[in-house]
Amino acid sequence: MAPEQVKNMAVSKYLPGVCLGFSALLAASFPVQAEDAQQYRDEILLKSGSKILGTVTGSRDGIVTIDTDFAGTLNIELDKIASLQTDSPVLIQLANETVVPEQPLRIEDEMLVIDTATSPEETLALSELLLVNPEPWELGQGYKWSGVASLAMSMERGNTDTDELDYRLESIWRSKQDRYTVRYEGEKDKTNNETNVDKWYAKGKYDYFFDGPVYGGFQLSAEHDKFTDLDLRYLVGPFIGRQFYEAPILTLSAEVGTSYVNEDFIVAEDDDYAAANWALNASSNYLGGDSRLYFDHRGILSLEDTSDYILNTTFGLAFPLLWSLEAAAEVVLDYDSGAQEDVDELDQTYRFRVGYTW
Repeated sequence: MAPEQVKNMAVSKYLPGVCLGFSALLAASFPVQAEDAQQYRDEILLKSGSKILGTVTGSRDGIVTIDTDFAGTLNIELDKIASLQTDSPVLIQLANETVVPEQPLRIEDEMLVIDTATSPEETLALSELLLVNPEPWELGQGYKWSGVASLAMSMERGNTDTDELDYRLESIWRSKQDRYTVRYEGEKDKTNNETNVDKWYAKGKYDYFFDGPVYGGFQLSAEHDKFTDLDLRYLVGPFIGRQFYEAPILTLSAEVGTSYVNEDFIVAEDDDYAAANWALNASSNYLGGDSRLYFDHRGILSLEDTSDYILNTTFGLAFPLLWSLEAAAEVVLDYDSGAQEDVDELDQTYRFRVGYTW
């Protein structure tokens, strides 16, 4: 046999082993890519025919959230989904608040498929899907704590020395059954080292949710505004409210109640009276980008003199910065029909604040 033939036989004999070894070396050298390929195994097929691969992380308010490697986190409306299949089990809560034991989430032919080890397979309308991977408080376990702490400061030096400080702290504890709210905010300004604004507002509130969106509660508030002659006004009383919507696209609640109001003035004669009070609160992420439009309004009407009423209204736009920091631009309108002489009935404040949210 010729030397060249012997050489070719030797190469043919050892080539498969060399290729196998090289393949193993490649797999060992790139474990991240292999791991990523296994990470995204959930699949959503849209009615348009598009297919999305990723990891479904949850669903609420008719929106499915999926993490992808090509576009980050996507929010897909349920009514645009033809089918969906997750590889791993999820926790499902239905509209009637039934919690389905962990099973893969399946949507077939625009229907939710429930198939557990202890019950036969059944199909439900997609409107019956309330939550996927709900938070513990939504299952009646403990409270969800949220809030914001913010400051708005400015200093000007020159012909006029001006110092301005606005501050706000709001904290909310929410469970499936009730909610606690604490709020404190104020403003203190100086011009040429003389104080010309000195006011604050504090509020504590408890809400108890009955069956459905209706709730009742009790509130206590106090406020001080030195330059409108108000030393202290406090309000205490019950109320009833309704949570009309509680979704990122629109949160809307309204309250009405009765209260006892006591007013202590620095110069004018003190007063106290029975009053009707109300509140309207709304927010929306309609603008996108995790921004938030919000509207807060509260009012007090004396039941002894209906020409005496107080309106406090805030319009705002908040948007995220780095980490959990939030910036907001606000317009605040405070109207008091019974303002003392030499005090304007309408007080307008424009401010830009930066705060920390949780």
